[in-house]
Amino acid sequence: MSLAADLERIAATASQTGTEHPVGVLPVELAPGERLYVLAFASPEARSWLVVDDGCAPITDRRLARDAVSIAALCEIAEEAAFPGDLDELRAQLVSLRLTEAPEGIEDAEAAARELQQVVGAPPQLASPARLDALGHAARRLEQALDASLSSPFTGAMRSAQAVADELWAEVEATYRAELGP
Repeated sequence: MSLAADLERIAATASQTGTEHPVGVLPVELAPGERLYVLAFASPEARSWLVVDDGCAPITDRRLARDAVSIAALCEIAEEAAFPGDLDELRAQLVSLRLTEAPEGIEDAEAAARELQQVVGAPPQLASPARLDALGHAARRLEQALDASLSSPFTGAMRSAQAVADELWAEVEATYRAELGP
């Protein structure tokens, strides 16, 4: 089953168990074969959250739910921070630069941009520690290929990302749709 079909299945199952349809389903794999789904619900009054397993059973283990939310948030931030522009446009500019000026290292920059674009991929994507590592590696490789003398914007963004993930978890915990255990 494709990831998109899996997300539709989880959303449909979650809709059958409640009165609301989730407005977002983020797939997370904390370890290989350990897939969870972070569900976001929105009503005119507020937003609420639930983490479910592959059978759509609510996760009540606080640490497991928090880990899933954190990995989902960190992967989203990493995708956005990996390259703040349009990778197709960057790749076209690099090709043009190679053809007109052929600066040293242009092939490395083209390869790094291609690698990052492949790692980012098209949605939906499965959030996981391995994906987070791959995004970091590919983003840093591109940064170094473009200008090794600059500090890493990706690293800077990821340093502040944990605070964002913690804020999201506080919201999730406050509006969680199941009783969380210790």
